Amino acid sequence: MAKQLYIETVGCQMNMLDSELVVASLRKAGYVVVDTPAKADTILFNTCSVRQHAEDKIYSALGRLKHAKKYNPNKIIGVLGCMAQKDQKLIFERAPYVDLVVGPGQLHQIPELIEKIGQGAGQQLEVSLDRKAGSREEIEQSFESYDPLRDPQMRPTPFQAFVRIMIGCDKFCTYCIVPSVRGPEQSRPAAQIVAEARQLADEGCREITLLGQTVNSYRHTAAGHTSRLSDLLAQLHDIEGLARLKFVTNYPKDMTDDLLAAVRDLPKVSTYLHVPAQSGSNRILQRMKRGYTVEDYREMMARIRETVPDSSVTSDFIVGFCGETDEDFDQTVELVRESRFKNSFIFKYSERPGTKSVQLHADDVSEEVKRRRNNDLLAVQNAISEEDNQPFIGRRVEVLVEGPSKAAQRHDDGSEQLQLVGRTPCDRIVVFDGNRRQVGQLLDVTVYDANAFTLFGSIVTAHVGPEVYTL
Repeated sequence: MAKQLYIETVGCQMNMLDSELVVASLRKAGYVVVDTPAKADTILFNTCSVRQHAEDKIYSALGRLKHAKKYNPNKIIGVLGCMAQKDQKLIFERAPYVDLVVGPGQLHQIPELIEKIGQGAGQQLEVSLDRKAGSREEIEQSFESYDPLRDPQMRPTPFQAFVRIMIGCDKFCTYCIVPSVRGPEQSRPAAQIVAEARQLADEGCREITLLGQTVNSYRHTAAGHTSRLSDLLAQLHDIEGLARLKFVTNYPKDMTDDLLAAVRDLPKVSTYLHVPAQSGSNRILQRMKRGYTVEDYREMMARIRETVPDSSVTSDFIVGFCGETDEDFDQTVELVRESRFKNSFIFKYSERPGTKSVQLHADDVSEEVKRRRNNDLLAVQNAISEEDNQPFIGRRVEVLVEGPSKAAQRHDDGSEQLQLVGRTPCDRIVVFDGNRRQVGQLLDVTVYDANAFTLFGSIVTAHVGPEVYTL
């Protein structure tokens, strides 16, 4: 009988990709994936450490498994990813029934480690070196990129895939744990990435999203030639079968003119750029050690608007960072109003043990103020998003169909006709009525309504009508 695996993933797209690769290796070892922990012989949690809430969620899930482990001692429970790298033996102390703790740089070892546990070897801990525990070369080697196997069943859809082009980060923002848990910045060879993308296209993938902690910092030198992200996009653009290319997440200071030209000139590259600002106050940006000023960010936005005028830009903001005053927050609101982001991801600051901000600055903004600023900034952003979606009404847009909408999934009766969801090249969400056979296709859809988050449309069935917008 096949061994049964349950895996739960928390966090970013990088974690989703890691889970896909772990599942692929375990399927090769004879596992099948099940949908609940109760059915599983092995339960894995792929974790995030960027915010406290993500860690609390995992520790709560582990707590619920205490009795399951008591009644079935052979059940293997594992914690993977960023929280594993950060907390290490602390996980065993808080949950002694956990068998396996594996950092992002050791995921390739999981099948072997599970086998050792099954043979009675006891708890297994495999993590990378601390950033100060050796030479850069030694630390880089301990954070190994893990990209050998793909598993289409673990992707968001069979037609979309993530491809890691780099790992780690060297920016060391004071609030961020990522450089510690993901290691030094390392770019993968371009030839390796292109080969992986060709394999995905051969499997029917239409859209690839390139991943990196600061993806536009990508640089790889081989045989004396340095490939930048713009060069990589040009190579990927020629792969037959691929229809769209995206890349996230970008760092403002690395938004170079050659990259913007590639977004403008390569039709398959989506006109969508996610570029976190984090604050509109120079004083707070300096405290965050972001490495740029608000003026730098505005200059970058001006170049984006000039070079790719039909692009959409999204951003991240942290409210309530150490020492943030009402004036600092007002400057953030001003930047959001001026930049008119398609949408913004807004987070309340939470201390992360091991980061510089914990050592240097008191977390002195109250939870009440953080919550109010979060809601106020979100309201400003949502109003902008709704205003900027209104001009799409009456336009025809190109949509890559991702699958049934959330509403259709909740009330799925198995019929061919259902509500579908897809995205435009600028990453706007569109819902419309269609049929299951259209999933994975590029379709023209005419928009008839819009709110802050969604465009509502109908499929164009005749070769007449308004001009098609690739926005």
